Amino acid sequence: MIFERKDLKMRRLGVQDIEMVRQHRNSNFVRQYMEYREEITPEMQLKWFHSINNNNNLYLLTEYKGDPIGLINARNIQWEKRTAEGGIFFWDKRYINSPVALLAALTFGELAANVFHLKAVAKIMVTNKRAIRYNKMLGFELCEGQENKINQLYSFSGERFMRYSRVFRGFLVLLYGKDNIVIEIEPEDYQTGMGQLMDAHIDLSKIDKVEPTESDGKRYHYQPHF
Repeated sequence: MIFERKDLKMRRLGVQDIEMVRQHRNSNFVRQYMEYREEITPEMQLKWFHSINNNNNLYLLTEYKGDPIGLINARNIQWEKRTAEGGIFFWDKRYINSPVALLAALTFGELAANVFHLKAVAKIMVTNKRAIRYNKMLGFELCEGQENKINQLYSFSGERFMRYSRVFRGFLVLLYGKDNIVIEIEPEDYQTGMGQLMDAHIDLSKIDKVEPTESDGKRYHYQPHF
């Protein structure tokens, strides 16, 4: 599974990636924003990977110009209800406060909102003021009864996201052009059943073009809105 937009690529996390992710996740810079802050061992990381490597979770290694810069995910996906829990973290400090981070978040968010029509929630530590401001600008709302919690739950709907993020999405078009976002479903996705789920839940009315790949996969081309 690959989502690609110009120099940005988000590809499904593989077992070959998890040691790199573990090292970044264990860094003081990243774990200060996480609820779980203990050291993660290789054994723990492998166990976690096996628990999320299924059709109800989509963890994507985010790369910019070939450099891995973070991890973005939709987990606990309920396909028929079109609900999920979203999450994102970057470890490359060069991009955290740059348009690249916005490009990744908005690309993933727009696909979730406008192509898959997912409603989502996200958990954010109350101390992570930057993430709270960022998510509120994109239309996330604090859920009822979360005011006094340390790890707070925020909700997301496609309509709110598309309305709140319109200016930011227009800014990205100015920076990066109107290139399509490409959703590539790979042969191994069809072997696991994820490909069939994606095919069934993509809103084809939002897709410009569908084409087969040379390796018996499929590419959907989506024109970003602004």
